[in-house]
Amino acid sequence: MQTIDKSAEKLSFAERLSYGFGDMGTSLAYNMASGFLLFYYTNVVGLPAASVGTVFLVARLMDAVIDVLVGIAVDKTRSRWGRTRVYFLFVAPFYALMSAAVFHVPAWGQGAQLIYAFLTFKGLGILMSLQAIPYSALMPMMTKDRGERLTLSGLRSIGTSVSVVLGTATVMPLVGLLGGGDQQRGFTMVAALFGGIGLICTLALFRYCQERYQDSASAGFAVWPAVKEMLHNRAWLVLFGACLLYFARFGMMMAATAYFAIDVLGQPWMISVMLPAVAGMLLLSAFVAPSILARTGIRNGTVMALALGAVLFAALPFVQQQISLFLGLYIVACLATSITTTAAYAMVAETVDYHEAQFGTRREGLLSAGISLSTKLGMALGTAGFAYVLGVSGYVPGHVTDHAREAIRWTYSGGAVVLLVAQVLVMLLWPIKGRDIAR
Repeated sequence: MQTIDKSAEKLSFAERLSYGFGDMGTSLAYNMASGFLLFYYTNVVGLPAASVGTVFLVARLMDAVIDVLVGIAVDKTRSRWGRTRVYFLFVAPFYALMSAAVFHVPAWGQGAQLIYAFLTFKGLGILMSLQAIPYSALMPMMTKDRGERLTLSGLRSIGTSVSVVLGTATVMPLVGLLGGGDQQRGFTMVAALFGGIGLICTLALFRYCQERYQDSASAGFAVWPAVKEMLHNRAWLVLFGACLLYFARFGMMMAATAYFAIDVLGQPWMISVMLPAVAGMLLLSAFVAPSILARTGIRNGTVMALALGAVLFAALPFVQQQISLFLGLYIVACLATSITTTAAYAMVAETVDYHEAQFGTRREGLLSAGISLSTKLGMALGTAGFAYVLGVSGYVPGHVTDHAREAIRWTYSGGAVVLLVAQVLVMLLWPIKGRDIAR
């Protein structure tokens, strides 16, 4: 581990802000894909829901290898720009281009369109890994101070929330505005716009953030022993499981909200309320979560927030005819679960410190790769799972049966409850208490 003068560790305002909004560089386009790609494929392009679910699932299962390779590459990287920042500089332009390509399926035969969908979605995932893994690895290199890390986590939550708002609430209005009635053109234009915004955010991350702490281990380390150490890092295993469950729920809800609002509630306008509510509560939690977690500890605060969210989601099916009450409970549930997002960002850095205490090396890239894999695999499982629900229930756009409506309704709330309870059980195993790193 390199040492550094403590006075040099104080983060500037520009550095904090750039780190916080650096998340938009990756998540803005990805949030649009999470919220609307299933809808785009089935309702605009006309692809079968079950086939699309398979595209999502197979593409994300491949990330099990790709993300680990990217993480190892980060740990082995030595460049004039550091170990993580070099990726922001060279990957960002290609990620912006791929963001638009995903929402530009040509008017080919169905088989060719499915191949195109798989290749572009897989390409987006690879480029996302090349940005997101170095980004997660950057925080423990910037500071070892827990207060600074909670501040950075809160700012990252703000950046995430803004990207969710832009990637959900504004999409359909912008599709109509930029497409001029042509949804295909509208989706492509919006995706290109968001790709450009993300590019600016990622280049700002490269420009202002600094790497102060780096693993002094040789870049020529053996890969398999490093992977085995990661799999024996209890903090990492807990965070992997918690993120997998969180993003499975998040992916399911992002994909299902449009169908739930239109076909179950009969209130299409609620799409522009329910999806942004996730971001709005994430934004609010960014200001309150650091102080709450500092008092309760990461584990206890996260468990309480998840338990509250599970209770509230369980109540939703019984009040869906009372729209105001439904939205009230939904928004509070989103606030509770959003607190856990800020906690997770800080936990990524904590797993690095835990790893160093256990094994003497930090492996920021490899550990961050595992967490990136859990988020993408979780999103894929949630999205693909809901796509399969649509297929099994016989969902047909414009001709929705009562059976399909019930399947959507109970998957939306019941699935959330099951995943939240499972996440509580996983978080109870978190080994780091207070300010101490278990040895």
